[in-house]
Amino acid sequence: MKLRLPAPILLLLPAIIVLVAVIVLPLLLSFYSSFTPFRLTRPETLWTFIGLRNYINVLSNWDFWVAFGRTILLLTIALNAEMFLGLGLAMLVNKATHGQRLLRTLMMFPMMFSPVLVGFQFKFMFNDNIGLVNNALQSLGLTDQAIPWLINGNLALFSIIVAEVWSSTSVFAILILAGLLAMPQEPVEAARVDGCTPWQTFRYVTWPFIMPFAFIAMTIRSLDVARAYDIVKIMTDGGPAGRTELLWTLVGRTAYSDARMGVANAMAYVSIVLSILFTVYFFRKLAAARQQIGAEW
Repeated sequence: MKLRLPAPILLLLPAIIVLVAVIVLPLLLSFYSSFTPFRLTRPETLWTFIGLRNYINVLSNWDFWVAFGRTILLLTIALNAEMFLGLGLAMLVNKATHGQRLLRTLMMFPMMFSPVLVGFQFKFMFNDNIGLVNNALQSLGLTDQAIPWLINGNLALFSIIVAEVWSSTSVFAILILAGLLAMPQEPVEAARVDGCTPWQTFRYVTWPFIMPFAFIAMTIRSLDVARAYDIVKIMTDGGPAGRTELLWTLVGRTAYSDARMGVANAMAYVSIVLSILFTVYFFRKLAAARQQIGAEW
């Protein structure tokens, strides 16, 4: 008796095969290799099982935790800056009486650039000798010598943060603007009638309504920043002296420069677990914001 699959499964079968081949099998292989001393230069090491040794080494690796702390620092500064700038842009566009569609299009402009292109743009802008930033500062008389933006450790991290904020503030702006456009105007008008100041209206009426939209943007961007790689790789390659090394640049360096693929995969899975914890935290904040809106509105 021949086994006949239902028509929906037959229609989905090509997509399932592609997903298994492109996503599931590589994930299973990488997860297995994280329990081996697999090196790219020694393929036979893929079949040597060493248990949790890689994970123990990762959790006791000082460089990993330094990169983790630096990633948290980048995430904290970038997310807060993007949220405040995105909120300001969204409120300005929402107040515009003419050309709002054009402003929304311009606001989305940075999102059209790939992270690699953004990295090259800002690497050129912060170049010591020919960069636009140094030339502008010297032309304005604010400095008489070139500032080593990408050579000084603290300034290099600041330059990366500027690039991240420029490229992704529009994510917050678009989602917060969507919340502002969906917000009913009756509570705002009632607050004005009751004599509330603009700040009080924003603090107690507008912000509680748009808070879930901000948390959605924060969740999306936290995952992006937590796995930041392209911009850092192009601008500084983790330098100088590892001062801008983040989690995923460390993973890439361990995997390909050092050829320690097993250890790199263990680092990657620990990083994924940490990213999931951040996502759970933001979703809890989102749920609390929704409950607050339900109670107040």
